[in-house]
This record gives sequence, structure tokens and C-alpha cells, in this order.
Amino acid sequence: MTAKRIGFFTRLLEKAPAGERYRLATEQICHAEALGFDSAWVAQHHFHEHEGGLPSPLLFLAHAGAHTRKIRLGTAIITLPMENAIRVAEDAAVLDLLTGGRLELGLGSGGTPGSFEPFGQTFDQRAETFAENLAVLQQGLRGAPLQQTANCLYPAAPQLTDKLWIATFSAEGAERAGKAGLGLMLSRTQPRPAGQPGLALDELQNPLIDAYLAALPAGTEPRILASRTAFVADDRQYARKIALPGLTAQAEGYRQSGHQLRGETLDDYIGQFDAHIGDPPDVLASLLRDSCLSRVTDISFQVHSVEPEHGDVLRSLELLSRYITPVLRNTAPESLPERSL
Repeated sequence: MTAKRIGFFTRLLEKAPAGERYRLATEQICHAEALGFDSAWVAQHHFHEHEGGLPSPLLFLAHAGAHTRKIRLGTAIITLPMENAIRVAEDAAVLDLLTGGRLELGLGSGGTPGSFEPFGQTFDQRAETFAENLAVLQQGLRGAPLQQTANCLYPAAPQLTDKLWIATFSAEGAERAGKAGLGLMLSRTQPRPAGQPGLALDELQNPLIDAYLAALPAGTEPRILASRTAFVADDRQYARKIALPGLTAQAEGYRQSGHQLRGETLDDYIGQFDAHIGDPPDVLASLLRDSCLSRVTDISFQVHSVEPEHGDVLRSLELLSRYITPVLRNTAPESLPERSL
């Protein structure tokens, strides 16, 4: 069995000006590379400082690529309905060349309704626009004539057509990704169906994996990435203390959006938002209960919504790489430290 690829995912949400956020994220990606992480992923968010700090992920990844040598660099995600698909294809082609073929291109339809209007788009039409833009993007990457003209992408990047990923919450979306032979991206958490607030995340996402695998063309290797929130500290109580403000803020945001929460304690929030928090034994045991992780090819870890300080993010990466990722890769880990009180 091929070892899983393990990634680091940052949303660039440090409590700092944008330039400092970019500097810290670059340092974290370099640290992840030094620790042996296979990939680093960034999210795109427009306008909303507190949801994500990066509107231009490909531009940032070009900078990160200049500071790294081997870690793969991915978007999770580019909101494709808001983009000019030909320009995304051009920028992606150049970036993949500059980084020696390290780009992974994750795409999605977007989930923030208020961000669409400045781009001349509507939230309700995002699925149709996404499908149209995806077709143009793939056509451009392959070097085919564009938009009924004789113009072709230069440089073309046919290699990127095998490094496209699609993010979705639905089995229908997973089936479409599978039929197209694209990668499937699963979120770190997602809303529960009405009347089922206690449903586990793997109960929601295993049907997506099933639909994807069933639709995948014969002979096509599956690519399934699961993003997960994991914050690891040397001490369990310290990890919980650091986690409380961020998870409480996320809970308040969920309530304001009309979602129902099951309880108001830290443990309620940890369960509601599918977070893996504590010392190494805590986090490893929690992750091993997630049955999706035995089925995916890639796992990316993020600290959102814990939002720890920069030093704590670096330490969490160190503890993940030492005690947890070897188990998930199906290789021999170091012995776990004694469980903290």
C-alpha cells in the first residue's frame, strides 16, 4: 500500500497585518518542508479579513516556492466562478514551471455569498459558472484552441490536468470529480443535516468517497485529500486553553449564521467542529477514530479554528511530524510521550 501524503494547510489568519501574515505563513511552510511534510496548501478568500488572509494564492505560492525546494504547493481552494479561467490557467502554468512541477491546483465553487457580486457573479449561479470555467481551464492547460479562436495557452501545462482537485460537500459533486478523473477534496468539517446534529464527520464523508470511487474510470488512480483540524501541544491542558477562544468565536459565527450547536462547552465545540486537540496521544487516538483517514491518499492538517500563536503552530507541526504522521503514513513512529495530565 502506498504511504499517505501528509500536508500542512494554512489560512493565514494570524492576528497581524497582511504582510506579516504572509511572512509567517512562508516560515511555517519552510518549517513543514524541513520536517518532511509532503505538501503545503493555502486557501483563497476575498474581502473578509477574518475568514482568510489571502485573495491571490498563486502569487503567494510563487513566493513560497522561491523559499522551498521540494514541498508540493497547493490551492485549497481557488474559487473558480470568480476567476477568469484563462488567466488562472496561464498563472498556474507559469507557477508550475517556476517551482519545478510542484503545483497542485485545488478548485471549488465558493461558499461566501457576499463575495460574488463585486466580480459580476451571483451565488446562486456559482455551480453553472464553475462547470463552465473548469472546462475552459482544462482546455487551456491542454493547449487546445480557446473560446472558438486559434489562440492556445503559452506555455501550455498538460501536466497540470493530472493535478486538479475538486472540493465538494456532496456525493453528486464527488461523483462528478470521479467521472472526470480529478482529485477529491474533503473539508475539515461540514454542517450536519437537519435533525442529525450528532452525526460524525466520517459518516458524512464516507458516502462521498464511495461515490467518487464508484465513478472513477477504470485504471485511474484515486486522489482523495481530507483536510483536518489538528492542534498538538506538549501539554493537554495547554492545548485546550489555546483552543478555547478560537473555537468559541467559530461557535458564535455559526449561531449568527443560523446553524444549531449541540452544547456550549469546549468539548462540545471540539466535537461540533471536528477538531483534534490535545497532546500527541490525544490527537493520535482522535484521528484514528476517523474512518475516512484510512481510505484517503492525502491528509492536510490545519490549526483553524484554534488560531494559535506562530510559535505554537511551529511546535504543533513538530509534534505531528514526530508522533502522528508516521502512524498515518503506515510507518513506524517514535514512541509516544507520556500522556500529560
